[in-house]
Amino acid sequence: MYSPARDRAQGRINALKMGFRFTDRQARFLSVVLQHSGVFMGRHYAAFAGITHGQKVHDFVERLLAAGFATACRMGRTGRTRVFHVQYKPLYAAIGEPENRNRKPIAIGRAIERMMLLDAVLADRDVLWLGTERDKYAHFVMLLRGALQNDELPRLVFGKDARDQTVRYFPDKLPIGVDPETERHVFLFLAAAGSPMDFRQFLLRHAELLRALRSWTIRVLLPRERANLADTYEAAVYDQLARPLPLSYRDDLLASFQGRRDGRPPGRIGMDPPAPGVRMPSAPALTALYRRWLEAGNTVVTQVTSSTLSDALQGGRGAVECVVLSHAYAHLSSLAGTS
Repeated sequence: MYSPARDRAQGRINALKMGFRFTDRQARFLSVVLQHSGVFMGRHYAAFAGITHGQKVHDFVERLLAAGFATACRMGRTGRTRVFHVQYKPLYAAIGEPENRNRKPIAIGRAIERMMLLDAVLADRDVLWLGTERDKYAHFVMLLRGALQNDELPRLVFGKDARDQTVRYFPDKLPIGVDPETERHVFLFLAAAGSPMDFRQFLLRHAELLRALRSWTIRVLLPRERANLADTYEAAVYDQLARPLPLSYRDDLLASFQGRRDGRPPGRIGMDPPAPGVRMPSAPALTALYRRWLEAGNTVVTQVTSSTLSDALQGGRGAVECVVLSHAYAHLSSLAGTS
């Protein structure tokens, strides 16, 4: 399957090699870091290169620091762990992302989350990972060839006046993988919270895109300390996507949402019990849908009457998997200093 992102990926690597004289391996690694995290540790480069964490890793990191391409931050209680933040704007400009937010200062918690995502991307080399808004938009526009309109892609709109609106596509800024052999798409989500409510919002933002794809997998990344939440997040997928709202309840639900928004008592949803075998969306699913409705309007309620995603999950075209991250990060949460 051809993707314009593949050509851009090679172009970025070439730009880093020619513009900054990185080796092919160094350029490939930096291209991944610039797109997906902006931060890394020495072990990330060692894992990418398939080498021990020794002199070659040290030389690469010291070159980045000496040239001003990256800064180092010592983390953890002992301060022995160094995290490197690649902030040099010309590097981002070389890959066509001069204003990418990965280069800007970030809180320590967010840096840890980005390294978790980097771990997940480096752990699966069999797929092409899309990291930037531009890559994702171009890929899906070409793949779907008009099957979805722009307003059906994952997006957030800022500003009420149409003349001054800013639209951000794929606002979650999470990697999306494309398997070149099967065309299955892999959507990463980092379970940073104990409750899956943000995850439910993520699912609803991507629902129309998922309906348009041939096959897809939702891959939930669980930090080690949240490994016990695997069943909770997996259940949230089926609860949010596999329980279509009976069409006869659509108008009642809209009236209830409008009343809730306007401060009126919410109306009753459905005057009659659902037909045998029909499972109504749960209270958390309706809460997530209400929040999504506030963002995107009435069409989101109509969309959840479709059984397409339920059929995909039952038929294997859609899947959910929870993956516990192989590396621990809790020990890094205590900031020791910078160097």
